[in-house]
Amino acid sequence: MSLRYCSFSSGSSGNCHLIRSDETAILIDAGISASQIVSSLYRARTDTDEVTGILVTHEHSDHIKGLSAAANRMPQLRVWGSGGTFDAMQDAVSVDRQERFQPGEQFSIGDLDVRTFSTSHDAAEPIGYSVRHKGKIVSIVTDTGIFTEEILRETADADILVLESNHDIDLLKTGRYPQFLKSRILGDYGHLSNAQAANAIIDVMAMDRKMRCILLAHLSRDNNRPELAEQTVTEMLAEMDIYNGKDVFLKSLLRDRMSVVFEF
Repeated sequence: MSLRYCSFSSGSSGNCHLIRSDETAILIDAGISASQIVSSLYRARTDTDEVTGILVTHEHSDHIKGLSAAANRMPQLRVWGSGGTFDAMQDAVSVDRQERFQPGEQFSIGDLDVRTFSTSHDAAEPIGYSVRHKGKIVSIVTDTGIFTEEILRETADADILVLESNHDIDLLKTGRYPQFLKSRILGDYGHLSNAQAANAIIDVMAMDRKMRCILLAHLSRDNNRPELAEQTVTEMLAEMDIYNGKDVFLKSLLRDRMSVVFEF
């Protein structure tokens, strides 16, 4: 087994992802309770003492609300994040547990190689991650209002691309959210829509046509539905002769349900 990926939760109510090799296990974000993280690790056949670290994308509560408690329950792990993220989190993690980096830096955790890149979100210094092991790559891109050239460059060779597909534009515009919140979500520092996710995938496939798994992430509870996200993205890809099941494997991650464990 080269690399394994599992989503414990993906959405505005909480985000947490597991990436592991045979020797090293890490979490991306800890936006669910520590008890939920522990039970999800058990279901993913990973012991808590195997988790080496947590990589934080940014400081919003749906990405860090379980961080302090999880760190207390797993005293061996360290927490990686940008300097801006740690400053914004203040006392969520003690200084002696922190591993600070600048966006764009690369580092290794055990036998996993990690590349970092900036995302476009209304947070202090938000980050996306690509994790590599023995030629296999998992890239995590959520909470970004635009899919930048930097993100494209850093994710074009991903075998598993976890990509935000937060909202359907029409549902958002006609929904119950106040106008300021709609404008925030639709802005360059907000969240990718289903259509934007589809265009991002088209750009990724233009860079490298290889078969890959694409997991639509961070779906809004109020302004999206898994079947709508998949339908919109699938139809837009088909217009560019990219077909689900042939050229890509496309699936939505759920906010209230752990995904299967993907092994490759």
